[in-house]
Amino acid sequence: QVQLVESGGGWVQPGGSLNLSCVASGTIFSINAMGWYRQAPGKQRELVASITKAGDASYADSVQGRFAVSRDNTKNAVYLQMNSLKPEDTAVYYCNANMMVRKPLTGGTYYSTSDYWGQGTQVTVSR
Repeated sequence: QVQLVESGGGWVQPGGSLNLSCVASGTIFSINAMGWYRQAPGKQRELVASITKAGDASYADSVQGRFAVSRDNTKNAVYLQMNSLKPEDTAVYYCNANMMVRKPLTGGTYYSTSDYWGQGTQVTVSR
């Protein structure tokens, strides 16, 4: 079974910081791009930050300069450091990873590349 497990969400006051972690596990052959999405009530899910396997990062305009995404390929992990948080950052945050996974078959091995999602973690910014 392949899964992404997130941690680090919670409540914080405006101007505060949080760090989200996401660790992939299972029969993983390789991990390509990883990223963070968020969805606020009544809003569409949006891309917050993404990072390539080589470490090239991209950010949504709304979080540019405040958030930082990083990854540790030895741990199959991606992180999102969130600083100067605003009430409008309140949302459920989802980890995403494009991965090639390995499954055994009676006549050999099966490989499949797909996007996988974490369960989501709530981030609330308010006083």
